[in-house]
Amino acid sequence: MGRTCLFECSKCGYRARVSGGADRGRHVVVQTILCAECKELYDAVIAFKPSVHWEFHSKTAPRCISLLNRLPPRGVRPWIQWKLVCPISPRHRIRLWKQPDKCPKCGTFLDPGVIPFRRWD
Repeated sequence: MGRTCLFECSKCGYRARVSGGADRGRHVVVQTILCAECKELYDAVIAFKPSVHWEFHSKTAPRCISLLNRLPPRGVRPWIQWKLVCPISPRHRIRLWKQPDKCPKCGTFLDPGVIPFRRWD
């Protein structure tokens, strides 16, 4: 079961709802990334197991939130995998982000919330 935590910067007030590293549910695999151009943290989808009834034609990964807000798939297909890219633009420079790591805005270490923001499969 995957989880999303709320990370808050005590210095600048930046907030991000991300996993804080690599995380996996039954149907979605994500990796937290830092986009150098956006100066934002994102959970990039790197693998997804779609249902038989869901047609997927895009060559780019969907946003994490769009997959987490769906009902669990039935009659699943094999995993679809993608390279790590920024969800805003695949041309942006990214790097892996794993807690404890620095705030993308000011460079202070981010602290995760005590309770996970969301648990997902």
